[in-house]
Amino acid sequence: MRTVDVARRAGYSVQQVRNLERDGVLPPAARTAAGYRIYGEVHLQSALAYRALASGAGPTEARKIVRAVHRFPASQVVLALLDAAHARLDAERTELRQAEEAARAISGEPIEDVRASDSMSVSELAAALGVRPSTLRHWDAEGLVVPDRDPARGTRRYTPAQVRDARIVHQLRKAGYRVAPLRALMPEVRRARRPEDLASALAARDASIATRSKALLDGAAALSAVLSPAASAPPASSAG
Repeated sequence: MRTVDVARRAGYSVQQVRNLERDGVLPPAARTAAGYRIYGEVHLQSALAYRALASGAGPTEARKIVRAVHRFPASQVVLALLDAAHARLDAERTELRQAEEAARAISGEPIEDVRASDSMSVSELAAALGVRPSTLRHWDAEGLVVPDRDPARGTRRYTPAQVRDARIVHQLRKAGYRVAPLRALMPEVRRARRPEDLASALAARDASIATRSKALLDGAAALSAVLSPAASAPPASSAG
């Protein structure tokens, strides 16, 4: 196969195929006397494996796994890397189930008739939630729950809507939700004024995990093809 053939079949551009070879995701291509690249089945399957694994585990992990296939084809290294990728997805799925249970414990009543007197200070909200004030400041710094500021003194004041966000973050953190996923989820939570809106946001994450899990499965199938004797056979020499 020519570079363009691999690119078309793997869904990449010609330059991306060259980049994958440069990065070790594809093994070095054979060359014709005129210097043209010749690719074989192992190159195509490697490109397909990387594409699927990048969707499932991210490009950094995908590169690591496919490179390992070429460097350690008969070792346990590749299996261990694949197992670790699946384990991370399983942990995310567990966190999601915990988050769904915790979110159901949060009242979803709409917040109306907000008054300045309804707001809470850092110490008041920390006491109500049973957390340290420093925890609320950390959530503020991470963009999870960002309070208003008193214009005169600059102190934090939490409106009822922000108290609601803090309750949700507190429940999700107790359920094992990490800060990074929460940072992505909370903008959806702030727009979710009904319980079903938050449930939809969590369902979207569930669908994303399922898609990534399927991508890992597809990537493993392509890796198996990379290791087959037919894929390992050197490409026939031809001009072009």
